[in-house]
Amino acid sequence: MREPAVLFYCQHVLGMGHLVRSLALARALADRFRVVFLNGGPVPRGLPRPAGIEFVDLPPLGFDATDRLVSRDSHRPLEDAQRERRETILRTFHRLQPRAVVVELFPFGRRKFAAELLPLFEEAHAGGAHRPLLLSSLRDILTTGRRDQARCDEHACMLANRYLDAILVHGDPHFARLEESFGLERDLRVPVFYTGFVVADAPRRPDPRRRRRLIVSAGGGLAGGPLFRAAVEAHGPLWRRERLRTTVVAGPFLPETDWRALRRAAREVAGLELRRSVPDLGQELCGAAASVSQCGYNTALDIVRARVPALVVPCSELGKDEQWVRARRLERLGVVRVLEPERLDGPTLAAEVRALLGFRPSPLALDLGGAPRTVALLDEMLDGARRARAPADEGVGECSGGSGC
Repeated sequence: MREPAVLFYCQHVLGMGHLVRSLALARALADRFRVVFLNGGPVPRGLPRPAGIEFVDLPPLGFDATDRLVSRDSHRPLEDAQRERRETILRTFHRLQPRAVVVELFPFGRRKFAAELLPLFEEAHAGGAHRPLLLSSLRDILTTGRRDQARCDEHACMLANRYLDAILVHGDPHFARLEESFGLERDLRVPVFYTGFVVADAPRRPDPRRRRRLIVSAGGGLAGGPLFRAAVEAHGPLWRRERLRTTVVAGPFLPETDWRALRRAAREVAGLELRRSVPDLGQELCGAAASVSQCGYNTALDIVRARVPALVVPCSELGKDEQWVRARRLERLGVVRVLEPERLDGPTLAAEVRALLGFRPSPLALDLGGAPRTVALLDEMLDGARRARAPADEGVGECSGGSGC
């Protein structure tokens, strides 16, 4: 019997955290389902594509510095890219005939992609009783604080109630709950499941013999320029007084002009290393004396698992505040220290890192079973949907109270 098919849509626009999490979920789902992955953004060079997953690369789109939607392909104008994406998404849906469609973030985010996603949702609903399940895949904390936040929440709630069968929150409800960043959670008429956080690899053990090394990172690096420049400036005092080596992991999306400027500033500086990427940032943190970073979903999990003394400078690009919320929550739990971006410069960062070397982070137990739990939930929902469609005389038409009901 053929494996049931799952269509998974992921659109990353500023960093690559959404892509990393979605790939981890797709990898887990591929053990049970046939997974076709609709990828809407550029894939960084060197990021492995998991085996067993069929990739459909859409013409890549993203946001510019003013939050305007732009084509990432210089050979395709935005309008052409959007038209081709809509056609490819619907063509892939009809070819695959999936049992489930999983969409990352929408309708709780990615609103500028509604023109390609709402036709997909409508087409899925056209299947009537035999239509696929529609699920939204969310991180632990949503972005809030927009000027039109109330209107955005109302629209998201309306679309969720109209189209979705379930919402998967990839977090631990003891750490953050959906209603804390989505004000209309009580108005949702679809079930919300907390899967636990999604990690892409096996459990790690922090190295008790940590080297005198500071790791500076900023996810994909697109908004990491100010942090990296401050780190290069702070390195001199830290090297002279603490003999602390610094490794800057710039990320694949750091603009080339920023990368070249960093290389010039770091040329022949003792104890300072620049790298575009590392195979496993979490493993690097397990053996480091300290970490300076932003506070995205994946980086925060790497910090918690590595038990590394960490200073976080939350990214607030374009008014997005979810990193701030996560950072302050981790700070209250004694897991990290926080530096406000407006205070970021070389001397301040050097002083903060010196204080960080004496900081001992508190342990934090989080549910990290998000990937296998997502597979189990989808299995249960599909089984519930199958039984609900079975003829009544088979005795399985009634809801039995499982998560698919």
